[in-house]
Amino acid sequence: MSRKGVLLRGLAAAAAAGFAITFAADTAAAKGGHHPPADDEPTVIAHRGASGYLPEHTLEAYELAIALGADVIEPDLVLTADGELLARHEPYLSGTTDVEDRPEFADRETTKNVEGRQITDWFAEDFTVAELKTLRAEERLPDLRPRSAKWDGRFQLVTYGELLDHLEARGHDVVTYPEMKHPAYYDRMGLSIEDALADTLAERGLDRADSPVWVQSFDYDSLIEIAERIENPIGLNIGGSGTISDADLDRYAATLDTVSLSKDRIVPRDAEGYLLEPTDVVDRAHARGLEVHVWTFRSENAFLPADFRKGDRPSKRGRYKDEYELFYGLGVDAVFSDHPDKAIRVREKR
Repeated sequence: MSRKGVLLRGLAAAAAAGFAITFAADTAAAKGGHHPPADDEPTVIAHRGASGYLPEHTLEAYELAIALGADVIEPDLVLTADGELLARHEPYLSGTTDVEDRPEFADRETTKNVEGRQITDWFAEDFTVAELKTLRAEERLPDLRPRSAKWDGRFQLVTYGELLDHLEARGHDVVTYPEMKHPAYYDRMGLSIEDALADTLAERGLDRADSPVWVQSFDYDSLIEIAERIENPIGLNIGGSGTISDADLDRYAATLDTVSLSKDRIVPRDAEGYLLEPTDVVDRAHARGLEVHVWTFRSENAFLPADFRKGDRPSKRGRYKDEYELFYGLGVDAVFSDHPDKAIRVREKR
């Protein structure tokens, strides 16, 4: 059995006994802890934890990512009713928790405007942390990841503060890479996710340039705002496709440390999903002193370019190694991966 298979089997047995986190942490310790990549090797960022194997943004998914050797773990952050930072990909909860099955919270369902979309759901900012801790995480992609969906109902939600406490207690030296989600959405409610994160980092002495915390957002103005309060490395996430102008790269280089790009910004795809010629954005960003991170690497056919798919089943794993090798060869500085062990394995064989 592979090392990953042993880890997952051991994790399952431990969880059944109520000790999933202890198992994963002890496994990481047995490996001798995290070993940072060499300077010329790409960093591997565990996207929402080891989210290809366990429900995302849970302590168990983060611990498994560390046990698998991830250099960085990425918690997305949203606000709660009591001003805490909850590790969730978005403020609405039904897609990744059991909230809609909880009759005690039926009256919390409401409709809100999120980034121009009217969404009817249950929203984290309408719940206290104590209430959120009664919910249980669920797999976002159960049809593609049925093995992960078997863990539905097992794991609690976690705040960023709890994650930091856990990492400190375990002595983990991985970096956390929090993403502030939907800053403008909170601004319209008179809330500030920037202040919440800056306060958390300052209280813990983690607001320095050499702290094991990087900060990211899709909102450039939000990053400029928080940069006035913290010294941590800061990166702008840029989705979609198409060329990023030299003028924009100049602006980012003057104010940021990193641009974190969708894969299509670096290697576009045609209408049928086949790869086109790489762009020169990595070289142009590097020439300005910017690091280039790229997202998101997933092993299933559903997410791979048509060139690297195997068979017709969306959930089947394709030639994911070829995709890593392609982007590593283009000189990217870091990759976000749902399967961090795969990214590390390809990196180690270069």
